[in-house]
Amino acid sequence: MTEVATSDQLLVVIDPLARHTDSESVRIAKDVLSAGAASTKVCLPQGPEEFARALERRGSRRPVVVGDDRALLRAVSLLHRQRELAACALSLVPVGGAGVLARSLGVPTGTVAAARAALDGAERWLDLLVDDSDGVVLGAVGIPSIPPIPVALTVTEGEGSASPGDSAASGGFAGSGGSADTGAHSSWLRTCQSFVRTLATRPPRLASPAAPEPSRLRVEVDGVTLVDLDRPVEAVSVAPNGGGATVEVRPVPAGAEAEPLRAVGHRVTVSGPTFRYRADSVVTGPVRTRTWTVREGAWGLTLPG
Repeated sequence: MTEVATSDQLLVVIDPLARHTDSESVRIAKDVLSAGAASTKVCLPQGPEEFARALERRGSRRPVVVGDDRALLRAVSLLHRQRELAACALSLVPVGGAGVLARSLGVPTGTVAAARAALDGAERWLDLLVDDSDGVVLGAVGIPSIPPIPVALTVTEGEGSASPGDSAASGGFAGSGGSADTGAHSSWLRTCQSFVRTLATRPPRLASPAAPEPSRLRVEVDGVTLVDLDRPVEAVSVAPNGGGATVEVRPVPAGAEAEPLRAVGHRVTVSGPTFRYRADSVVTGPVRTRTWTVREGAWGLTLPG
C-alpha cells in the first residue's frame, strides 16, 4: 500500500547516540528538514523515557527519527505498544550506525537523501512480525543469534625480547670466554631482537572461526511441522514477505549436502531446548519457545517515491 505523505508538520526526534557519534550529520539533517517543512519541532531526548514521551506527545506531526537501526526499532516498538502504529508513518534519517536494516527497507543511506525522502517521499505500509511477548521484528529473525567471529591471534611486542639489563647480563657471561665470543653473541642478539620486532609489527592473525553448534529445534509453520527435534539444524531464518512469513531451515547435512527447507505462512513457532535468536539487531534469550505472527501492512515508513 502506498500513499503520498500529506502532513508537512514534523516532529524530529534525534537519538542520543546519533548526537554523540556524528553531530555534523545530525546538523545537516536538521537543516534540510527545517528548510523543507512548514513547521518543525526538534526533540533531543536524553534516554528511552524521554524518547517515548516525545512520540506520545507528537500530536498531528509526522515523526522523523534521526538515528540508527535501533532507534527505528525503538520507535516502532513504542508505537506498537501504544497501539498507534496505524496512526502515522515513520521516517528515518540514518545516523550513527551501520544501517543494515535501514538499507534493507529501502531508506537512503546518505543524510541529505534520507532527509529529502522524509519530506517528499511516499508512505509504504510494510509487514511486521509480532512475537508472543509483544516484541516486533521489522527485518528478520535468525537462529543462531550471533554468527561466528574470528579470533585474533596477536604477538605482543614484549614477547621474547631481551631487556637492556638482560643483554648486559648475557654479554658479561659470554665475555668471560673472550672478545670473539662477545662479538658472536652480540651478532646473535641483534638477530633475535630484529626477529622479535618483525613479529611485533605483523598484523594479527585470524584463527579459523568455530562453526556454530547444531541445534535441535521444532519449527512449525501454520501448525505444520517443517522440521522436528530428531533432525539437527544449522540455522533458521524468518522474515516478513508479501503478507506472509518466509521461513528457511538449514538442516545439518547427513552425507550429501542437505537442501534448505522452505515454507511460507502467517504463524511460525520455534521450540526445543533453550535457544537464543537475533531479531533485527537485538539478541533475545534463552527461551524454550517463541511464536511470530505476521501483521500485514502494520506499519508505515516514508521512502523515496
